[in-house]
Amino acid sequence: MPPIDANIDAAGSGDTIAALSTPPGRSGIAVVRISGPRAAAITALLAPAARLAARTAALGKIVDAQGNAVDRALVTLFPKPNSYTGEDVVEIACHGSLPVVRFVVERALELGARLAEPGEFTRRAHLNGRMDLVQAEAVRDLIDAATLYQARVAVRQVDGALSQEIRPLKKQLVDCIALLEAGIDFAEDDVDVAADAHILERLAPVRAGIARLVDGFRFGKVVRSGLKLAIAGRPNVGKSSLFNRLLNKDRAITAPTAGTTRDAIHETVSFDGIPVELADTAGIHATGDAIEAEGVERSWQALREADIALIVCDLSAPAQRADSELWRRAKQTCAALRVGNKADLPARLETDEPLIRVSAKTGEGLAALRLRIRGAALPGFDAADDGTFVTNIRHEGLLRAALQALAKSEAAARGRVPHEMLLLDLYEALHALDGITGATTLDDILNNIFSTFCIGK
Repeated sequence: MPPIDANIDAAGSGDTIAALSTPPGRSGIAVVRISGPRAAAITALLAPAARLAARTAALGKIVDAQGNAVDRALVTLFPKPNSYTGEDVVEIACHGSLPVVRFVVERALELGARLAEPGEFTRRAHLNGRMDLVQAEAVRDLIDAATLYQARVAVRQVDGALSQEIRPLKKQLVDCIALLEAGIDFAEDDVDVAADAHILERLAPVRAGIARLVDGFRFGKVVRSGLKLAIAGRPNVGKSSLFNRLLNKDRAITAPTAGTTRDAIHETVSFDGIPVELADTAGIHATGDAIEAEGVERSWQALREADIALIVCDLSAPAQRADSELWRRAKQTCAALRVGNKADLPARLETDEPLIRVSAKTGEGLAALRLRIRGAALPGFDAADDGTFVTNIRHEGLLRAALQALAKSEAAARGRVPHEMLLLDLYEALHALDGITGATTLDDILNNIFSTFCIGK
């Protein structure tokens, strides 16, 4: 790499951005990222002793305008186009002292960079062709991952797994559009116009592929956002003990006295990599006490907000009508599983209703309960499956829009509507897919037309 002129005028820096890339706060190491045409020149003024070489960490002192050392840092240059943003990028790994980090960022700004906007490094990566929109959005999901499984799913999308699923569907759609455009534009040149049956044959696999991705969103949205699970039942059936067992810690107060829990307690736990927000609720029963009545109302509110509920009864006590009534109402409110607690005690409950036997005291039946919860919330889901899920609700909405447009185009083909009108629906479907992965240009369509048909004119 040619030597850098450290005396370069900062006023002519162009659009170079800088920002702290690690979380703010005191830490052992902090990384400041600089991206743009002046990244290397600015770094040469910040750390003049660091010998910048492509993808090689160089040790140097961070200095102020008078040349006084402020810190020692590792500086790494990633030349364009093979960098995160597709531009020249420098990463400065300095000590995580708040004044030092602030100085590095502010000094970079003084030397000609501007402060990066939220997400701007990844935005530049997309605009410079380093990643498509799906991959860019997956970066955020990877950062926000709360479980290892969420991280696995997100990193597959960062690597382009979902894009690879959508790309051939989009290509088939563009091929169909090009076929119709060529038939319309070059009819006098003896280019065959596609028959309606042929159009339907071409669109069928596109529609099937998009429908499969839409269907996968029922898994994907749970993988990304998790589940809400409420534990409900009469007082003193062991709801809080079960809550603590599922958490593997004593979070809720438990006591033989009924009515220990007066308000919902919320904690999050991972079931096979799926974040599950547990809510331990107050015992549901008729009461004249105003505070208890408010707790009961909040229990019903937790049930209404839950994706799934555990309705707990006491296996060691005779059946009560209140249990059956609670179970009946809960099933009308949300997806529910009936759980019989205190399986370690002599059984006295007689019921024809299927239930899951557990003991919050000994842990008996807890593994089976977790499996039933996962099965009820995600039928057919396998955490070991490396399949590609649509996890983003924006993507799901655009895929549904594409499906609707394809349905209209197929109806138009069956109704022998002129191809000029049918193309409007196909372009609508393509526009929806473009909203996920990035735009298809007119050149893409034209190149497809002229590469597929021998116009010869």
